[in-house]
Amino acid sequence: MLSISEIKQLVKLVDESSLTEFEYETEQGKIRMKKGGEHIAAPVITTPTVQAVLPAPSIESEAPVVAAAPEEDLHVVTSPMVGTFYSSPNPESPAFVEAGSVVNTKTVVCIIEAMKLLNEVEADIDGEVVEVLASNGELVEFGQPLFKVRKK
Repeated sequence: MLSISEIKQLVKLVDESSLTEFEYETEQGKIRMKKGGEHIAAPVITTPTVQAVLPAPSIESEAPVVAAAPEEDLHVVTSPMVGTFYSSPNPESPAFVEAGSVVNTKTVVCIIEAMKLLNEVEADIDGEVVEVLASNGELVEFGQPLFKVRKK
């Protein structure tokens, strides 16, 4: 992945050019920048997500077992960076997504603020949000699970 100084150089180059949109993708992730008016929008940085594999629960009592969604049908959307998790574009707006929301590969599910840059995180899969794992305003780590999405 690009270093912060390399990202800053890219932002400066795009800002000084006549380009209105720039996208750079590698196996490690993707950076997308769009210019609007006099200001350049924050780069969008996404990384490949990691599937979570959880151990099967052990049953030690005779309590009835409630059938849960098979874990293999769930995709985990993770944080592409360290930063502050925001579930909506501003405090007055509704959340981008919540449990039950249908998403596709381009659906923005949250914003991660890092170094005063707002980075949109996309679902990167078609499906339905099953669980939101982070709270609004929470500090998140790189690779931290943010959402569980049931694949379509």
